Amino acid sequence: MSKIAAIIGRFLIALIFIASGAGKLMDVAGTNAAITAVGLPSGIAIPVGVFELVAGLCLAAGFMVRLASVLLAIFTALTILFYHNQVGDPTVRLEVFKHLAIIGGLALAFAHSHMWSHYYAIRTTRDAELDTRDAEARVHEAELRAARAEARADAAVHDTPVVTTTTPGTVTTGTVPGTVTVRQKRRLWDW
Repeated sequence: MSKIAAIIGRFLIALIFIASGAGKLMDVAGTNAAITAVGLPSGIAIPVGVFELVAGLCLAAGFMVRLASVLLAIFTALTILFYHNQVGDPTVRLEVFKHLAIIGGLALAFAHSHMWSHYYAIRTTRDAELDTRDAEARVHEAELRAARAEARADAAVHDTPVVTTTTPGTVTTGTVPGTVTVRQKRRLWDW
């Protein structure tokens, strides 16, 4: 269940960057104006939009999650530092806290993706142990069947008594030395 929750959380965090990157690429002029308004150089709207889109898609797809989450966390921290640096304004302060929460979510995505490889190693080891146990059980069963067959063959050689059962109405014409014939009682519905 925690794996499903982690996948949903990772997808929702990635959705922020996918939407933001796609928005920057659809309105390059507006993004350039917003970037130059805060004192950053012009012409970085397209690279920033492509980075957000690609890294967000990698995060959503689970491809290179650790690298994507680290790069996106650094990008988000730089966004706080260069774009939302007026923390005296209450709306900007709220944006800073939102960005810090995103960094926290990216840190969890980073940590949880590492735990998946650990869980995978544990599961692989456990599966190997179960396969070994099943193989040992099959070998044990085969040894038991062989021992039983050997005991039956040994019993036939040494002429030990063998019990044969006959149904009512059948006649046994001869017996093997050492065998005992047991007749079954007739049941009520056999009459």
